[in-house]
Amino acid sequence: MTKTSREYDVMVVFFDGRGGPPARGGGNTHDYYAAQGNEIESTEIQLTVQGQTISANFGKPVSCKYNLEQLLSASLENKLFESRQRKWSEEERALMDELAEESYQSYLALKNHDQFVDYLAIATPLQWFGETNIGSRPVKRNAGEALSFKDLRAIPFVGSWAQMKQNVPGYYGVGEAFEKWKKEGKLESVKRLYKDSLFFRALLGNSMQSLAKSYFPVTAYLGKDETFADFWHILKNEYERSCSMILEVAGQKILLEDNPLSRESIRLRERIVLPLITIQQYALQRIRNGNLSIERAETMKRLIMRCMFGIINAARNAA
Repeated sequence: MTKTSREYDVMVVFFDGRGGPPARGGGNTHDYYAAQGNEIESTEIQLTVQGQTISANFGKPVSCKYNLEQLLSASLENKLFESRQRKWSEEERALMDELAEESYQSYLALKNHDQFVDYLAIATPLQWFGETNIGSRPVKRNAGEALSFKDLRAIPFVGSWAQMKQNVPGYYGVGEAFEKWKKEGKLESVKRLYKDSLFFRALLGNSMQSLAKSYFPVTAYLGKDETFADFWHILKNEYERSCSMILEVAGQKILLEDNPLSRESIRLRERIVLPLITIQQYALQRIRNGNLSIERAETMKRLIMRCMFGIINAARNAA
């Protein structure tokens, strides 16, 4: 689009709607824009910040100043400093296209799994998002019909995975794609891409964030569940594969090794999030198992929703 617009002397204005988590267009805003290079039109970019990210990033003078400086410095970097790491060779574009397609096919296979929608509807807090008053729209389109994937909206969909500490949309398929390339003896080209491309590093940095905020032990009981055991293990296996392969590609020993500030921020907030998720999982199990009085079921529902509010605010990436 930039190439065509410059050819015909038309200025393109990009509009970027950014949510909290990487899976909704969030992640490190500075790294994303600084990685674009001058091949992407940046005379004007309209940026919206959504969900609780507004108050988290701009609710206090100190955080507001910091985040505005991050945006400004990203733009200046592109304008003032030429860098090979901000440009793509044809070989790198082809590599990225192949990796993207393989990751997409892996994610598509998960979405097409027979239990994908049932897992979201039954095992996660998805059905209660409509009552939390944090989204501008209903949980799903076609409210009168049975739940289907195509009807799900972004906030409850991504938020449900975050509430489960699984964050699937932020990394699923990356590990499988990298592992395939490793088996074919082509992983060195992926490592070079990580070293040479700021955009690819920013992309994997977002996946690292999603992985660092995941914690499968809190839902380990589902690994023995009569209905969802196999599906839960599919998710856990790809989580472990993605952690291992991303660390190998990045040459790091721990997730976010090159971003200690983000790593420490996540660690501090997990002390609040994990106890809330444990309580919420207990309430979800009680409701799913049934045999509750109306009064007791209402109490469990209140527990789930109160924990949702705490998790959303403390994790800063649920909506």
